[in-house]
Amino acid sequence: MGPLEARVPIVGAGAVSAHGVAWRGLSHTLGSGVCAPEPATELTTSHPGTRAFQLTTLAEPSSMAERRARPLMSRSAVLASMATSAALQDAGWRAPLADVGFYLGVGASGGSVDQLGTMLAASLDAGEFSLERFGDRGLAACNPLFAFQLMNNFTLCNSAIVHGTEGPNAAFFSRGTGTLFALSEAVDALAENDCVRALAGGADSSVYAVTWAELMREGWAERGLVPGEGAALLALAHPTSSARALAFLDYVSVHSARRAAPTVALQSALDALSPPSIDAVVLSAWGPPARDPLAAVVARALRGRPLLDVANGLGESLAASPALAWTVGLDLLCSQDLGRVLIVSAGLDGDLGLVALSAGASP
Repeated sequence: MGPLEARVPIVGAGAVSAHGVAWRGLSHTLGSGVCAPEPATELTTSHPGTRAFQLTTLAEPSSMAERRARPLMSRSAVLASMATSAALQDAGWRAPLADVGFYLGVGASGGSVDQLGTMLAASLDAGEFSLERFGDRGLAACNPLFAFQLMNNFTLCNSAIVHGTEGPNAAFFSRGTGTLFALSEAVDALAENDCVRALAGGADSSVYAVTWAELMREGWAERGLVPGEGAALLALAHPTSSARALAFLDYVSVHSARRAAPTVALQSALDALSPPSIDAVVLSAWGPPARDPLAAVVARALRGRPLLDVANGLGESLAASPALAWTVGLDLLCSQDLGRVLIVSAGLDGDLGLVALSAGASP
């Protein structure tokens, strides 16, 4: 994508992270340097001693519909629902929401570990996993409704159903890049008049035992990744809308690691973006190997501009990380006298995501 033909008004946002259900004030919290991971209660049984940026408690259901849906929701789906409620409230959007599209970056399946354990135990034959026993006994050992926790597209679907959005929607599997695609799709849907308003963001959790086991097995933990979790959404209005805007989305792009190293892609993008128009940078990189070279490029190209490291205060929450970074950038614009903020994201997939938010007239 790149520069947008028409700036998209951001009229609200919602964020859920280890620092609570709020996006306002996040930039100050992260910039204070006092954030530190704590022992992850969700990993106490499977990975005791793991430190993470984790929500201490999940919000109670906000409606009877959500209360009925909770048993079918994964942890990521609950986080998404919390962020959806916050974004709708922040934007002042109330039912009916038939014209609201919904585009979300989502992580892998995140069902109940107890249910998974019961299902796998019934699938063992002489201590080995058996597909035959899985089909015959394993599937029958768990609640059939458990399937709704396992289907990662329901991270989006539960929120859409519970909160009543009826516009076009799409869930994108993401370890970073998919969340940028969700935002791009929302922008396209607005430009093509598929919807009048749209929610776009991501939701995920790295403190789910199966996810963290995978990240450890793949070597991410030993390379410096600190697990986190959360969800964040931008509430976008149509470019022609006269609604009050907190800021404007004016640039979205994804640069594939298969085509160019992230540092090369970032330098090229900065040259094209006109560095004098960028007042601050928000960097969301999964760990030091991704963060340090990107930060060095920013320091050279944007000498003197402040750089805020999101992972240092929120950890890595996979599909949610880029979206959380967008809300940090939005907070910077709303709380300081800045004209434009660039948000740089680098997830586990190795691709580079760039989003620019601006205030006032087009830069």
